[in-house]
Amino acid sequence: MTKVLILGGGGMVGQKLAHHLVAHGLNGDADLSITLHDIAFPPNGAKANMRLGSVADAGVVEALAQERFDVIFHLASIVSGQAETDFDLGWNVNMHPTWRLLEGLRAQHEATGGAYVPRIVFTSSIAVFGGPYPDKIGDEFLTAPQTSYGAQKAICEAMISDFSRKGFVDGLSLRLPTICVRPGKANLAASSFFSGIIREPLNGMEAILPVPDTVRHWHASPRSAVGFLTHAAGLDTDLLQGRRALNLPGVSCTVAEQIEALRSIAGQGPVDLIKPQADAAIAKIVDGWPRNFDPQRAIALGFQSEPDFDSIIHVYMDDDLPKG
Repeated sequence: MTKVLILGGGGMVGQKLAHHLVAHGLNGDADLSITLHDIAFPPNGAKANMRLGSVADAGVVEALAQERFDVIFHLASIVSGQAETDFDLGWNVNMHPTWRLLEGLRAQHEATGGAYVPRIVFTSSIAVFGGPYPDKIGDEFLTAPQTSYGAQKAICEAMISDFSRKGFVDGLSLRLPTICVRPGKANLAASSFFSGIIREPLNGMEAILPVPDTVRHWHASPRSAVGFLTHAAGLDTDLLQGRRALNLPGVSCTVAEQIEALRSIAGQGPVDLIKPQADAAIAKIVDGWPRNFDPQRAIALGFQSEPDFDSIIHVYMDDDLPKG
């Protein structure tokens, strides 16, 4: 039996991943024991072993490490906007627990004489990059984050790479595009409006657009996010040649192109529910983010996303738009 742990398993992506694993297994392996860990879970969550707690609390991740999970999906973090406004909380949740987890896993590795080497799939972010940017960010572009959130993710990438280099774990970091369209309510991420301007109008509600419609960004759907994670769990990491962080495929488009895709699919009515309302703080954060990528390494390794933003909207409508 393969033991799987999802840190951040109560969140949107964690729940979608858990539902996928329950229904389909992991890359052909249906004999799974799935444990979800988070500070809260939705009332109709995935049928798995749920553990309540915070990764930031003393002893929590160390205790989880002692259970010797075979595959660990590390999704637990606070979002970009919150990490920027609450400096201490950002580091205490987004960085320190990863160090303690890795040290706990290293202890288990050494206790088994090196036999225990878990696969870790860490959800990093395109926030590890900072401008000035080329027209498309290639796989050779340097990481130079310009937010606390980006710095926290970049440090975790480096730690996972070094612990993997030493053979304590077998990890890789996935620099996710902004996941859109997210179901449910808006969160504190600075990128939340990218989903909101599609989700709310499709549900008959007004949506606030806090940035100009010329803003360009990099997106993939929640369905693609699950595909990225499961593919990474089974990837031959020797193919990474020591470079264990990957820029993932996605769709680059402007806000205006997002809105046009919404118009082409749902008509003018939903578009009329989008209300421009400038927010200088959000605009400043978003202005420092990457806009387009050329992720050749990930594509060559078999990672796939949607071809266009119309497809991303259709994924939301198929998977998450309330019916009836």
